[in-house]
Amino acid sequence: MHQGFLAASFYKFVPLDDYRDLREPLSLCCRQQEVKGSILLAAEGINGMISGQPESVKAVLEFLRSDPRLSDLEHCQSYSGEMPFRKMKVRLKNEIVPMRAGNLQPDRRTGKFVNPEDWNAVITDPNVIVIDTRNEYEVEIGTFQGAIDPQTAFFNQFPDYVSKNFDPEKHKKVAMFCTGGIRCEKASAYMLQKGFKEVFQLKGGILNYLQKIPPEKSLWKGECFIFDGRVSLGQDLVEGSYQSCKSCGRALSTKDTASVHYEKGVTCPHCYDKLSDKKIAGARERQKQYDLAKTK
Repeated sequence: MHQGFLAASFYKFVPLDDYRDLREPLSLCCRQQEVKGSILLAAEGINGMISGQPESVKAVLEFLRSDPRLSDLEHCQSYSGEMPFRKMKVRLKNEIVPMRAGNLQPDRRTGKFVNPEDWNAVITDPNVIVIDTRNEYEVEIGTFQGAIDPQTAFFNQFPDYVSKNFDPEKHKKVAMFCTGGIRCEKASAYMLQKGFKEVFQLKGGILNYLQKIPPEKSLWKGECFIFDGRVSLGQDLVEGSYQSCKSCGRALSTKDTASVHYEKGVTCPHCYDKLSDKKIAGARERQKQYDLAKTK
């Protein structure tokens, strides 16, 4: 039996013309259930990561599914010993995952979904180009065997990367993946719009794969970066070994935290020489207040 907080991630591309009106009722529901995390609302759909007591998270999901447009909203869940989020924010956005590539409408046209059980066969096909659509700092701590790293800092750089490196006439089959499925769903819609014929995407993303594929059959190498206090997850969505730098957001290995340039909550080997004295002083004060609050 699982103990602790239930964490759920979800998204759906669906027209929500009244998304602005959905913010307050949803915020109220989350406050009443004492759920924390982040939910983005836009005209193109919803994207969220929330955590709380299991019954509270389930109540928020039920509230969302009470909207007919979200009745089939799928989610991925895992457990955490500590609350992975500090606040609850429901935000209005132009896009639920920023790509800035025009009106793509993934709800109408997107790549072929591939279940985790069939994913290995797709990515080991020599005729398939496999692309990791996540950012470089995510890829750094884990990815699929043989996948291409676009080395992007932000998802909105993906269209430019595709235009410079791939040709619909030469690259007939493309398979993509990301953490939970949302980025590769939009990326596949973009590639189809650009003329690529066969585009595949991992249904439910890496998290779904790690939950359903046993270690002895897995082609995943490393851990999966996630955007909450747990930093990374491993096989069966067990909390990973990485920590997070509070100043630059990079995932830190045990080697990183053993570095002379690591100061808890302040600097790490990736940012120690990039922060001003003012930012370092502010980070030290923030960490001091956090430690005091935790002690109390």
